[in-house]
Amino acid sequence: MDDDYAPVDVWTALLRGWQGRCPRCDKGRLFSSYLKMKGHCEVCELALEPYRADDAPAYFTIFIVGHLIIPSMLLLEQRLQPETWVHMAIWMPLTLILTLALLPRIKGAIIGVQWALNVRN
Repeated sequence: MDDDYAPVDVWTALLRGWQGRCPRCDKGRLFSSYLKMKGHCEVCELALEPYRADDAPAYFTIFIVGHLIIPSMLLLEQRLQPETWVHMAIWMPLTLILTLALLPRIKGAIIGVQWALNVRN
């Protein structure tokens, strides 16, 4: 089955994973639900079980969201000095939305890179 598909570079596999698609065929889905990985690709039968992201997606998500939210929050405070409730109304929902949006994408990207580099757990 591997011979039926053209070789895929790391960046392509990363982008396919980011989009939640199989890193090999780009047709099957990686997830059966929000963060639950499928056992295998339904299109090309690639076994996805050997590729585990573990805690890496959470760490990368915290890193990215923190580097977006904290400087923005500090800039707003420095320029406008709004009330505390304004900060809460802006930054808490934005942090939650960014986190929930990025987490599955980062997990998929990590799985794609692992597959491209043949890193199995």
